[in-house]
Amino acid sequence: MIIKKREVPYRILQLQALVKRLPAGHPKIQEINEQLSKRLAGYKSEKAVDYQLNGALEKEVIILNDLRLKDSEKYFQIDSIIVSESYIILLEIKNIKGTIYFDSNFHQLIRSLDGIETAFQDPVTQSLRHKEQMKNWLKKHNIYNIPIIPIVVISNSNTLIRTSPNNSHQLSDMIVNSHFLPTKLKKIHHSYKQPILSVKDTKKLIRLIKRGHTEEKNSVIESLSIDKGDILKGVICPKCSSMQMRRIYGSWLCRKCNHKEKNLHFNSIEDYCLLFGAEITNLKLRDFLCIRSVVLATRMLKSAAISSKGSTRDRVYTLSIKSKK
Repeated sequence: MIIKKREVPYRILQLQALVKRLPAGHPKIQEINEQLSKRLAGYKSEKAVDYQLNGALEKEVIILNDLRLKDSEKYFQIDSIIVSESYIILLEIKNIKGTIYFDSNFHQLIRSLDGIETAFQDPVTQSLRHKEQMKNWLKKHNIYNIPIIPIVVISNSNTLIRTSPNNSHQLSDMIVNSHFLPTKLKKIHHSYKQPILSVKDTKKLIRLIKRGHTEEKNSVIESLSIDKGDILKGVICPKCSSMQMRRIYGSWLCRKCNHKEKNLHFNSIEDYCLLFGAEITNLKLRDFLCIRSVVLATRMLKSAAISSKGSTRDRVYTLSIKSKK
């Protein structure tokens, strides 16, 4: 049973908002589109693995996706965690095309595609590190002795996986192609029959994992060194993508294509949240939406914000993202 579904990663939403709100000729636009394309491909591959998991496990097994937990001083991210009374499985999902070679001597992954070789971080080493971090995280919560099984899932079923003969046995236990994942998980499930945790403690562990998850929300503008002044302001027309929307009699009207819609400002408010952070004032909203009315901005903020603080004049509103589908 899946109790934490996979959502569109926050960084993808940030990059999508950034692409919409930068001029077409911006010097960073190609880099941003490349990052976005790569992350979308990774997300698509993870969703494909979710499809393989659907119905493949026993009903008492719990799946949590997209987790970011803190081990002492460092955060670590896990694509999927499978929890039972007898074991924990950590899935590291990789979307890599071509022929991949696991080099155990230099701890790297070498991909050959269209005659070009590219080196990647070794996902096996990464997965083993996550195992140790998960073990330490469990110790912090007084949970010991439950087996932790790391698995690297190659999501592209056409990828050719290779390694040296003396490394093949070890890797065959850790690396699977996505189409074989259900079989692999069933074998693990039938190999670990002895319960380590009670039903009560298992439910407690799942609550702890969900509570321990912290989503990464670093500024995409700062990480890509984008000048805030480059961000285009206004409400975007969903039909022609122009910034020529104007508020007229309770609706937004595009002066370029005459498209009319009532609540388009909510999309722009989410863009602000993704690009500049969750806190906003009436003045900042008016500046971003290119509107003048304080009363209108207040009404919009009361509809969009999840909380507010401060006096009427200096009130700060907290926004949230609702479009993570």
